[in-house]
Amino acid sequence: MPRVKHSVSTHRRKKRVLKRAKGQFGDRSKQYQQARRSLLHSLSYAYRDRKVQRRTLRSLWIVRINAACRNAGTTYGRFMQGLKKAKIDLNRKVLSEMAISDPAGFARLVEIAKG
Repeated sequence: MPRVKHSVSTHRRKKRVLKRAKGQFGDRSKQYQQARRSLLHSLSYAYRDRKVQRRTLRSLWIVRINAACRNAGTTYGRFMQGLKKAKIDLNRKVLSEMAISDPAGFARLVEIAKG
């Protein structure tokens, strides 16, 4: 049975890793082992920070809604409770966009939530 060389597949694998590590500092973009190590870290950071980004955006939306509610004479908690009781099911992203782009519509929602 002839001996199998893995040079093509090994080269392809290394090339793929180095391509993904392009733009990183120093040897991290040039040497395979450094690139692989760096890539593993960067992928785990990316996964973690996608979750962090969702948390950050949600808190930003809540801050925007709270500011608009206080301008309309109520608080964020009372506003959300009023919306729930009125069976209005809008998520925080939509509410924050509405508070910025359509203040009149948001004011109507605040009146509904108060009543």
